This record gives sequence, C-alpha cells and structure tokens, in this order.
Amino acid sequence: MSDARGTGPLRQALHDGWTLRAVSGPQVPPEVDGVTVPATVPGCVHTDLLAAGLIPDPYLDDNETALAWIGHTDWSYETTFDRPGGTHQRLDLVCAGLDTVATVTVNGVEVGRTENMHRGYRFDVTSLLQPTDNTLAVRFDSAYRYAHAHRDGLGDRPNAYPEPFQFIRKMACNFGWDWGPTLVTAGIWQEIGLHGWSVARLATVRPLVTLDGVDGRVAVQVEVDRLADLPLTVRAQVAGVTAETTVAAGQRSATLTLDVPRPALWWPRGHGDQPRHDLDVTLHGPDGDLLDAWHRRIGFRSVRLDTTPDAHGAPFTLHVNGVPIFVRGVNWIPDDVFPTRVTRERLTHRFDQAVDANINLLRVWGGGRYESDDFYDLADERGLLVQQDFLFACAAYPEEEPYAGEVAAEAAEQVTRLASYPSLVLWTGNNENIWGWHDWGWQEQLAGRTWGRGYYLDLLPRIVAELDPTRPYWPGSPWSGSEQIHPNDPAYGTTHIWDVWNTDDYVKYRDHLPRFVAEFGYQGPPAYATLRRALTDEPLAPDSPGMAHHQKAIDGDAKLRRGLDAHLPAPRDFDDWHYFTQLNQARAIQLGVEHFRSHRGLCMGTIVWQLNDCWPVTSWSAIDGDGRRKPLWYALRRAYADRLLTVQPRDDGQSGDGGQSGTDGRPGDGFRTDAGGLVLVAVNDGGQPWRASVTVTRLTVAGDPRAKTTLELDVPAYDTVNLALPAELTRPDEARRELLIADAGDPAGRALWFFAEDREIDYPPAEYDATVEPADGGQLVRVTARTILRDLTLFPDRLDPSAQVDNALITLLPGESTTFTVHSTPPLDPTALTTHPTLRCVNDLQPPVPGPGPGTRTG
Repeated sequence: MSDARGTGPLRQALHDGWTLRAVSGPQVPPEVDGVTVPATVPGCVHTDLLAAGLIPDPYLDDNETALAWIGHTDWSYETTFDRPGGTHQRLDLVCAGLDTVATVTVNGVEVGRTENMHRGYRFDVTSLLQPTDNTLAVRFDSAYRYAHAHRDGLGDRPNAYPEPFQFIRKMACNFGWDWGPTLVTAGIWQEIGLHGWSVARLATVRPLVTLDGVDGRVAVQVEVDRLADLPLTVRAQVAGVTAETTVAAGQRSATLTLDVPRPALWWPRGHGDQPRHDLDVTLHGPDGDLLDAWHRRIGFRSVRLDTTPDAHGAPFTLHVNGVPIFVRGVNWIPDDVFPTRVTRERLTHRFDQAVDANINLLRVWGGGRYESDDFYDLADERGLLVQQDFLFACAAYPEEEPYAGEVAAEAAEQVTRLASYPSLVLWTGNNENIWGWHDWGWQEQLAGRTWGRGYYLDLLPRIVAELDPTRPYWPGSPWSGSEQIHPNDPAYGTTHIWDVWNTDDYVKYRDHLPRFVAEFGYQGPPAYATLRRALTDEPLAPDSPGMAHHQKAIDGDAKLRRGLDAHLPAPRDFDDWHYFTQLNQARAIQLGVEHFRSHRGLCMGTIVWQLNDCWPVTSWSAIDGDGRRKPLWYALRRAYADRLLTVQPRDDGQSGDGGQSGTDGRPGDGFRTDAGGLVLVAVNDGGQPWRASVTVTRLTVAGDPRAKTTLELDVPAYDTVNLALPAELTRPDEARRELLIADAGDPAGRALWFFAEDREIDYPPAEYDATVEPADGGQLVRVTARTILRDLTLFPDRLDPSAQVDNALITLLPGESTTFTVHSTPPLDPTALTTHPTLRCVNDLQPPVPGPGPGTRTG
C-alpha cells in the first residue's frame, strides 16, 4: 500500500527490466557464454534460458543430463530502477526468496549476502539510492560449489543420493530424487521490491487462534521495528471484535487478545464447513497516522494429537475440534522443479483433484519447500488438512554454524508465516532421518559427527513451542514417540512401509497393523499422452532410452516386473505393459488403504506416497507430471470414499496371508489364493449412520450363482462394522473360476473378492457391445458386457492429449453396463474409442472366440 501524500508506507515491486548472464567459466557452453538474456522475476535461470531458446526443455528425453552445467555455474541478474517519491525515513530492499547463495549490490555497493532459499531478507538501502537509474544486481554463486565447500569443511555425512543437498539450505530434490530430475536451480524465485516506511513498521504478526469452550480467542502477537522512540498504537479486529494496545517507547512487542463469542468453527472437509474471518491489524503513530497494516483470513478450530499409550502401543490420532479424524492423506512434493510455474490456478486444479479423490490431508514433504501462501489459503478454503515437514529429508545434516543459525532463522520465519492458517495441523521435524540414523548404517559412517538430532528433538520443538503452541509437533516421519522405541515401530506413532515395493509383493500390506501409516507407495508409469509428449523413443518400450531415463528408482523396472509376475498375465507388448503396470499400482494402493481403513480405531490414518509429480516420470504418483490422472487416482477415490465396503481376510482378528484388494470401479475388489476366513467390513467416515442390506453372492466368472446370503448393515457415523461371511460363500468349488460379490445397493457400490490371481483365472475372452453418443463437451461411451470384463478402463488420451474420462477400473459381469463420460476438445473416433488399446480390460489378452465380436455403433 502507498499513501497518496508519499508519507505513508510504500511497497514497490522491482520485477521489471531484469537481465541474466552466466559468469564465464570452462563449463559454460559457447552459445551461452557472454550472452545476456531477458530475465523474468520471480523466476529462475533454467526458465529464462529456455525462454531465450538457449537450452532444450529439460523435461524431455534425456536433456536433463546435458544441462548439469547450469548448477555448477555462477549467474548474474541486473536491473535498473528509479527511487520512489515520498519522504519515507527508510527504504528497504525486501527479497522474499533468493535461490540460494546470493550477493546483492545496489549501485555497486554490497548490501548483503544470502545462503538460504527458505527465508527472506531485508536490506537498508536508504542512503544508496539516487533519484534515477539505480542499478540492482544479484549474483548467484554455484550451489554445488557452496555445498561442496561446507561438506569438505564439516566432514561428509551419509544421505540417500550421491549429491551434497544436506550442506545447503535449498530445495533438496533439486539435486535429484528417485522420482525427480537433477536440475539445480538459481534465481530470484520470489518477490523482490522496495518497502518505504517511517517511524515504525510491523515486523511480524502472529495470530494464535484457540478455543475456550464454545468461544474463540485470538492472541495477536506483534513485533515492530522502530526508527523513533515514540509510543505506538496497535489495533486488531476480527469477527466484529476490536482490541487496541500501546507499544510504549522503547518497547518492540505487544499482544492483543480478542475474545470472539461462539464463532462458527472451521472443520476438515467431510466434517463440516470452513468459515473464515478477516483479521486486520494496523500500526499507528502518536498522531494516529497509519504506519503499517496486515491482513489475513483465519479460522477458529482446535487441534490435538493423541499419543496416549494403550494396550496396543501408542496411537497417533489427530483431533480437530475434539473429534478424532481418520486421515485419508497423500504426500505432496513440489509440483514443478521450477516453483514460479506453480501458479494459484495450477494449485487450484491440483487441490480440486485431491478433493475429488476424497483426500482430507496433504503432507508437505521435507525434501521440497515451504509452499506458497496460495497453497495454504486454498487448503483453508477446501478443508484440506496440512501436515508440514521442516525441510530435512533422507540425510544426516550438520548442526554446526553457519548451518545451525540458518536453520533457526528459517524455522522461526516459516512458523510465524504459517501460524494463521487453520488447515495446518501438524509440524514434523524431518523425513526419515531418525530412521536412517537407526537402520541405514549411518552411525559408523558418522563416527560421532552431528547428524540433525539436535534440530528434531531440541531446536525445532523449542521454536514451535515458543511461536506456535497451538499446534502439535512430531520429531520425524516416521517416529515412535520415544528414543527408547525404534522410530519405525508400527505399534507406536507413525510408520513408513517400504518393504512392499522394495522387496515384497503388495499383499504384504496385510501383514502390517500400524497405528498410522505416513508413507507407503507403489510405482506406475505416467499417462500415455504424457509419455508421448516427453519422449521421442520409437518405438516406446519399457526399457527404451527415454523410458529408462525417466525411471529414477533403483531397480524400478525390475520391481514393476516382479509385481506383474505375481498377479497378471505376461504383457505381449508395450501397450499391455503400460496398462498392467498402471493397474498393478492402483491395486496395490487400494489393497493397502482398504486394509488399513478396515482397522479403523487401531489405525487412524494413511498418507499415500504420493499425490503429484514435478515432471514426466514413472513414479508413485496418482497424478502425473502433466497433471493427468493415472488409474491410481480412481482407485484412491474409491478407497478413500466416506463409505467403504471391503472384503478382508481375518485370522483371530489379525490380517491373513495372500489376497488382494483390487480395483473394479467399486471399493473392495480383491482375490485370494487360500480359503481362510473372510469378513465383510463396512467403514463409515460420514457424519450419518449407514444402514443398508448387503447381498453377498459367490458366483462363477460366467455369472452363474453358487451361494448367496443377505446381511444387514448398521454402521454408526465415523465407525466400522465387521460381518463374518459363512463358509459356503468363502470356500469356492473352483477357485480359478469363481469370485465373491458384496453389493450394498448404494453409493458405496460393491466389493469383489477373487479366489485366484488374474494370471490363474480361467477368464473367457472379452466380449462386449459399445455405443458412442455425443454429449456436451464430449462423448458418452456405453459398454455392455457379454462376458466378464475385468478392470475395464478407457484411455482417451491415446487419441487426443486433451481427453479425460470420468471413471476407470470397472469390473462388469455378463449383461451389466457402464457409461464412461469422455471430455475432449475434438470428437474422438468411435471405433478407436471402443477398441484396443484405448479400451482395455484384463481378459482382453485371451484370444477371441469365433462368432460376433465387440460391436460399436454411434448414436
């Protein structure tokens, strides 16, 4: 804001007229050396070079490898500007985010140096500015050179990847991950500008929002910077309540308490509405003039973490407004390697995808960044809970200076910035570092050197306790709650499950009975259109050069193949491989989620690895790097639905061996290789009781019934009911030819249980009829099964990259129909839309029988 008279506070962006050039060095290519290009601010070096046509798109083919030199190069940004008008006593250059090792000069005079991407900086430039043509320059030294120097000075420390990311306060995944490219950025990545002020300014505002019974309380904690020893007035207003206090001469802080009677509460999605209230804070001088102002929307809610020991160990249960919440979560990584490409519009779309998949929590993972204010504002708006990691991941971190001081300053700034968002419910100290110290051979390698323990168990909890006591803090993910208990003990606190995927088949999820699963995941490739945009491989193959480069996980393709061999027929070609690996990913995660949710009460949350990707890659994501929904997304939507019907094995109240929770367009589909006890589990995460009659039938794949019963469901809100199934239903006559169906006849759909693996089932060749009709913005594809169609899925992006479909992974019995709604810019060819490889099911690998085949007609 700027006072028209030129004496009030002023904020002037300095985003125009920037140029960029590489500082000459032997690694700089000739076509870049000595060249000055326009720079976009906020932005980064890679996007500027790409816009200038000096580098290829780093996300395509293996271009990433040829661009490694960028991270080893120093870069110089420069612009000019005029001094703003007015009679401000102080003009500060405010840098919200510099990536990362920067030297800032104004008119040739150094005003400051930075070495932390995750905090802002403010420099007094009042005496340096001339009326016109001021030169502002920011030089970025190579992040690699900085990190290597500190590694050499402090002593090396182990990490999960051969890069020095733990020796610099920078987005760790810039240095590559098992799903991300190695693209080490530099640049002015957040806003930069001038702040003109006089007398005093609001340095920080921290509203701590709590509940006192049914009433709300906001303790607004204010710190001021001063240029004059005068009394100041601070006013705050929210929900019609106003408070005012004086900051006496010589004082720098004050607290205003606003008691709000019976405010409407903010709830997580699925539990209520998300009302927010405007909180305005203003600072005034002795004469009443406005000196500074601050605004934010807040929500009234309480949050508590229950870890009270019980007969099973110790739970990990989030309570919001006194109500225990079953977390249906996903892990969030940076949505793009280059943060300024992640706009509010893009975040809105991604959050809509999360909400549509029935997700209620996003965990912001510790190898990325503290997200933008838009991120948390959108989470507030949609009722998505946020678990925020401090930024430490998969490495032993030094605790010496200058690193420790940077960590403390960064944490204090980010806790203060985020304290007002009701969606943020949990701070977490790190990702897997305490676990790594215990199990990954670090102790011998460290030989007594620091590794981060002091951050997670001392520094960070002290900062949170001082600056944000309204939220719980948890030292790590995973963490058991005690140094005397293994950090990944599933009976205590939070657990990561990675034996599945790394070494074991996904049915092993049923061997785990955790209190809270903070990470588990299974890989699958991105959408076909995403691959075709990113790769020039001809032909595409699982091991073609581009596919291999966009698979970053160690032995990733071998693990994908191991999963296919355990469950599905052998792929005949790339199209089969692509469909089967995406299907296997969806089945693996649905099995895990349904198993964990079926133990609601003992287990109170699952956070799937991962929602999103930052580029086109084979990974654990449900939404690929181009924003397309993979089959896993549809499986999550079903497995995370408020009402879940699932068939589960139970042996003495524990999980059984074998069996699969698959995906058929309805929750609970699965198969089992033995005939142990089965139960029907109904999970109700809605606010109303769930009462329904459930028909359970054992029948052949040809649709012939063998046994049948009806069960009555009466599931209270936010509860689970288990119903044992009689032996005549759970013991097939012919395991390779039979399945179990439980149908509730309501939006929970039906649960399926197959008694054998797909590769062993005597499926008939797929036969169906299909019609295609025009619809508003697309087409309706109606498929009627003449035989069973297992996990029927439509991939319209194979015909047009813009095409999307509303459903996937539908299992139809003979005579049943389903309708897919396809949205696309141009109409798609009806024949191509209803035949291989666009329309797929598991049993289309069987040779067709003589006689009429699939029919297509257009309406």
